[in-house]
Amino acid sequence: MAVSECVKNGKRSDDKSSFTIDEVCVSKFRQALPQCCAVGAKNLLMLTFGSTLGFSTILIPALQKEDADIKVTMEELTWISSLNLFLVPIGCLVSGPLSQYLGRKRMMMLTNIPFMMAWLMYHYSSNSAMLFTALAMTGLTGGLLEAPVMTYVAEVTQPYLRGMLSATSTMAVILGIFTQMLSGSLTDWKTVAMINLAYPILCFLALCLVPESPHWLAAKGRFAESERALCWLRGWCNPSQVQTEFQALCEAVQKPVDSTDSNKNEVWRAYTKRTFYMPFILVSVTFFIGAFNGTSTLQTYAVVIFAKLKAPIDNYTAAVFLGIAQLVGTIISVLTIHFMGKRKLSFLSLIGTGLCLLVIAIYGYLSDVNYLDGTKYTWLPTTLIISAAFMANIGIRTLPWILAGEVFPAKVRSSATGTAGMTNYILTSISNKIFFYMINGMTLSGTFFFYSLISFAGLCYLYFMLPETEGRTLREIEEHYAGIQNLKNRPRREKHAIKEKWAATNPTIVHDENVESKL
Repeated sequence: MAVSECVKNGKRSDDKSSFTIDEVCVSKFRQALPQCCAVGAKNLLMLTFGSTLGFSTILIPALQKEDADIKVTMEELTWISSLNLFLVPIGCLVSGPLSQYLGRKRMMMLTNIPFMMAWLMYHYSSNSAMLFTALAMTGLTGGLLEAPVMTYVAEVTQPYLRGMLSATSTMAVILGIFTQMLSGSLTDWKTVAMINLAYPILCFLALCLVPESPHWLAAKGRFAESERALCWLRGWCNPSQVQTEFQALCEAVQKPVDSTDSNKNEVWRAYTKRTFYMPFILVSVTFFIGAFNGTSTLQTYAVVIFAKLKAPIDNYTAAVFLGIAQLVGTIISVLTIHFMGKRKLSFLSLIGTGLCLLVIAIYGYLSDVNYLDGTKYTWLPTTLIISAAFMANIGIRTLPWILAGEVFPAKVRSSATGTAGMTNYILTSISNKIFFYMINGMTLSGTFFFYSLISFAGLCYLYFMLPETEGRTLREIEEHYAGIQNLKNRPRREKHAIKEKWAATNPTIVHDENVESKL
């Protein structure tokens, strides 16, 4: 029988061998397509959030003009660059519980509403108070979406697609930021705010077309809906073709009948184990490197930095090129992470970013002491800043978000990912907030030298502490942090087939109560 016929006519059967044939009949492309569609709908929400982050890039220089529509002070400008990021952690605190109560899909759909309200407020704003209110709304909403978007990808994708599709989240955020740089070079910021209203509307409609997480549905006892969702995600196939995975999923989400205090204490004990705090330290330090090596600040203050360096082209046009570099770097990360692994990409990213920033710092110092004629070589720092943005997005800006979705054990994954995201936004907001104070106290060249040192220090840390999680199952990652095995290297090619066969019958969420007892 032809493969297409097998898929079309697959029937539930008690014969084990016929079920196995049905399973094999669904091609990898057909399995991957609906998962990409589901993640794509979710990525429209990330694009919406990215547009709120990139909006400050065009808003700040517009407010600095003498004929600006709204008059603001220097202190207010620093808050405009960081207020939304400061408030993201507050949203993160309730993101996990709300996502667990409402569901991943419903939670993501609801977050589009405050985004729509914020863009309308931006468009009709007439004073700084309205700007701060809109910033606060986008920040809080950005925090609310952290847990559902991160857990949704992990729960709807198969292991061999998880790394690549997780990386598309960062790509969507960068694309959202790029749309602001591009729109800001073509029209004024109030018009851009009205254009941005289309993103949450499209996201809401797209999410209506994709299923809820099968894991969440099963955990709520909605097994029929969970099975239908799994069939949709595995290639619009028949229940018989996902029977093994569905049974394993149901077993994984079953809660113990006894809900005594000892069981509650067991949940809290999960936070004291090395399988939680070791990966949490890794993710937090990785976020620190990404926040304080200058790449997030370059994004927020792109137009301002290009103006200070006397870029040979229009400052807004240079910001567009920086946005393109970020987007291309993220796309390359998505396409190569499965082949190169996370360790090599991270090392390459930090080396490239550190060198670019170091050369900019040296150039700035030599220009300040009049050792060279800065007006003749303005193309050099401009090119290096764009190159630094490109190198950062190949690895270090993408890596922590992928790690956050896969290194934590199942018991604490939802809350741990929300807390990790909260840590990132606190660090990034501090980095943005102190930028003007840093260049006033250290000069621009000194600030870039500090950023390069953070990149090289981060390289040393990750060399010794970062495991290679690409191509590994969630159980193997958890065992790495329990001390049972070491994941410094990627699995050999001949082991991939065995791992994929095991992963096909193993749920995304892994419960291993006694993983540390094997030490």
